[in-house]
Amino acid sequence: MASPVTPPRGMRDFLPADKAKRERVLGVIRQSYSAHGFDEIETPVMEDFGRLHAGLGGDNEKLAFNVMRRGLDAEAVRAAADADDPDALADLGLRFDLTVPLARFYASHRASLPQVFRSVQIAPVWRAERPQKGRYRQFVQCDIDIIGEAGILAEIELLTATLATLDALGLENCRIRINDRRILLGLLDSFGFDPAEHDSVLITIDKLDKVGPEGVVAELREKGSRPEAVEAIERFLAVSPPVLPEAVAPDAVADLARIGAALSAAGVDGALVFDPFLVRGMGYYTGTIFEIEHPDFSFSLGGGGRYDGMIGRFLTESVPACGFSIGFERIIDLVADPAAGAGDAVALVHDKNAEPERLLALKRQLIAGGRRVRLERRTKNLGPLLERLAEAGFDSFALVGRETTEAAELEFKTLD
Repeated sequence: MASPVTPPRGMRDFLPADKAKRERVLGVIRQSYSAHGFDEIETPVMEDFGRLHAGLGGDNEKLAFNVMRRGLDAEAVRAAADADDPDALADLGLRFDLTVPLARFYASHRASLPQVFRSVQIAPVWRAERPQKGRYRQFVQCDIDIIGEAGILAEIELLTATLATLDALGLENCRIRINDRRILLGLLDSFGFDPAEHDSVLITIDKLDKVGPEGVVAELREKGSRPEAVEAIERFLAVSPPVLPEAVAPDAVADLARIGAALSAAGVDGALVFDPFLVRGMGYYTGTIFEIEHPDFSFSLGGGGRYDGMIGRFLTESVPACGFSIGFERIIDLVADPAAGAGDAVALVHDKNAEPERLLALKRQLIAGGRRVRLERRTKNLGPLLERLAEAGFDSFALVGRETTEAAELEFKTLD
């Protein structure tokens, strides 16, 4: 029996039409980010093992693909096995996100970068996920980040650039849920949860969309949280819309109000929704956090937040940073192909014995006029050939006659 020839689990091949659409959509994203003043960078697909496992990546560190050291001998492998420490065999790893590499990049090149650096990273990342619908082991992230801006101008720029990009992609009715980690922790304190259990409580609260208020309360009781604290959060969840206690993170509340006012002044009304229990799973967030929601989908289409403490791990001083990522694999099937109706991709259908020199001369003339051109050998039944051309993004074709020597002599027909 032949061996399977499919890609590794959780990874995919892309046929030409799919790949072309992905690149065109990425082009729209790049163009929008560039228009908002962000500069694209590139980082290696691998980083040092110690950097990827330095506590910066949260639970994603557990999903990293590690790369074994070169030149390992049997004794080193046995020692690692005896110590029950397989990580001792690795010195590199595939990046599991683009934020940790960005922090390292900034620390490496800070002297060559502007005081406030606005970056774009669009690249694949790898996680040892359990493959399932919508969840892959290799996927593309589209990140924008602002490093060096401590004020809310960073959040405002990121939000407006993201909303403009979603609009350019034709994704209507998107909204951004917004919160602040300071508000989250302030709420937990006001409810009476012990600071030592904050992380555990946030993990439970993060399930609110899936299990509802009753499920959250039940899980907190099952975990053994203080009854008074659980009762307090139960009362808070019963009020809609929720009302924050006045003493909870007033600076953070004021920042969110100013961000909302700035977007409204810029003509972006109704795009932000305050959600006091938006958590975001990454533990490195220190301030604002946000997620893209769409009424037709139960999952977020992207997210981000402020992570002021990360870059300082590589430097001797703290550097403010904030970022936003669009979930490319989640939006690619939701957006129309930007090339639809472009009218610049044509096929020249020729006989088997057509002279190559004449075909290439016609092709050169059309390419010089700004068109994409493909040569296709004529088949007995044109139907399947024309269907494949249409699927590949071609919108018209012409039959090349025996005497055709000039592109102006070609008669193009539309591919429906």
